[in-house]
Amino acid sequence: MLVFEAVLEVVCVSLPGYIVARQGMFTAEMQKFAANLNVAVFTPCLIFIKLASQLTTDKLADLAIIPVIFIVQTLISYLCSIAVSKAFGFSKRPRNFVVAMGVFGNSNSLPISLVLSLSQTIKGLHWDNLPGDNDDEVAARGILYLLIFQQLGQMVRWSWGYNVLLAPAEKVEGTTENDNARLETGQAILGESEPLMGGTSTDDEGDEQDVSGSDDTRVENRETSKRSARGSHYGSEFRSGQQTPVTHRQHTSSFSSVFSSGGLSKSGPVPDLLPTPANGNIQAAGGMMSLPSIWSNTGPIDGDVTQDPKGFTARCRRAIQKTCGTIYRFISGACGSAFGALPDPLQTFLTTFGSMVGRFLLGVWSFMNPPLWAMLAAIVVASIPDLQRFFFGNGTFFKNSVTSAIRQSGGVAVPLILVVLGANLARNTLPADPSHTKEDQKEETKLLIASIISRMVLPFIIMAPLLAVTAKYVPVSILDDPIFVIVCFLITGAPSALQLAQICQINNVYMGAMSRLLFQSYVVWILPSTLVLVVCALEVVEWAQR
Repeated sequence: MLVFEAVLEVVCVSLPGYIVARQGMFTAEMQKFAANLNVAVFTPCLIFIKLASQLTTDKLADLAIIPVIFIVQTLISYLCSIAVSKAFGFSKRPRNFVVAMGVFGNSNSLPISLVLSLSQTIKGLHWDNLPGDNDDEVAARGILYLLIFQQLGQMVRWSWGYNVLLAPAEKVEGTTENDNARLETGQAILGESEPLMGGTSTDDEGDEQDVSGSDDTRVENRETSKRSARGSHYGSEFRSGQQTPVTHRQHTSSFSSVFSSGGLSKSGPVPDLLPTPANGNIQAAGGMMSLPSIWSNTGPIDGDVTQDPKGFTARCRRAIQKTCGTIYRFISGACGSAFGALPDPLQTFLTTFGSMVGRFLLGVWSFMNPPLWAMLAAIVVASIPDLQRFFFGNGTFFKNSVTSAIRQSGGVAVPLILVVLGANLARNTLPADPSHTKEDQKEETKLLIASIISRMVLPFIIMAPLLAVTAKYVPVSILDDPIFVIVCFLITGAPSALQLAQICQINNVYMGAMSRLLFQSYVVWILPSTLVLVVCALEVVEWAQR
């Protein structure tokens, strides 16, 4: 009954978002704004308050087992998805879809809400290894565990999931769309090459009639006709009202863009289609500005007071830039002289090592986002007892002002996450496909059944005994934490991540099947599934403590 109460609380908070979205009051743009606001303000406040007030350095030592469990869960889900796809006789594209739905589970919106609710309703979740453990500490540890699982899933989801499993049809080898795309590409290249090889003109009728014009005019007309032809080609492929064409380069992950370039650059643009904390996407649209863009010598924007060359602000800016340039040249010259005096093998080693360290740091910088910065700040505060007392000491001025404001803002995060989750389930933000046939509906039904089995049934059946044996016999203290066992069970059988709907929209892949899957997973099956997961987790905790 306590588990049912916790699940029903989540449903009741999500229901208003679903209702207002169905009525058209909560549009896609409004959902995106609310999600980005939650990512930038409220979720970081929640993470900081829960972690910084409860964590200690001793609690952080046992977290290394989380990546191991994540890898095992991902591998088992992958094997289950492959087996189910073979049983249904799927080809490559639908098999990749089922694998994506099975591997990538929700580790953010729903589990966080359930963990916070369960920590307040079930009293058997206190950890015996922590004297004086309370409900707030249980919630803080649960959020920390989920945040680590979430970031691991983010890396795999936007690399393997986006570029391989849910890639556009024309990029999947062995499909009809891929063959047609290659044929069109070959024809386009051949068509552009024919005038050069054969010496004949392929321009339109207007260019052929304009024989009296000058050579420059004819060249300009030919270029205009080619641009028009390209525009008509894209117009036939992406009609009005459909998904805006997005190139592959624009949506590569921050890690891949930084490590492939090896240079200091901006993070690639983040997909601008409903990035919500409910679906696990924790980076606001637009990316994060890097250091070179801040210190670059670009001109001022329109309306900037620095456009006046005689203004005081412009003179100060030029003076600062000149001073910084002088200091930089002096330091670089001194370092270059010292580096040149070293032996050649040592120079080669330092160059290679510095490049590797620089790429790693740039990758970390590009990967960071407001919730991760909040977690880093919370770890720093928790690691310094004096700083922790400064933030959370009873009766202090800072706690009654700044810390209290952060706590109040953090209280908004979970309700807003659930409201956006309910709005996403309204299914009124996905574009309608007028060419949908009965055969497509039959295939979507098969994909729906296979995805639910691969995500919410088979991984739980296999992982539950493994988690039980691990909690009982593996001598790692974190496995004795009841909330950690519950988190592992929730992630094992959680529905497919809502962020997958965003990827399907970007790549125009099985959007109808994705919409039906979200409704079935989060509306129909979520209540019995969560009850089974939490009850089994509590039984494992009780058995492991005997």
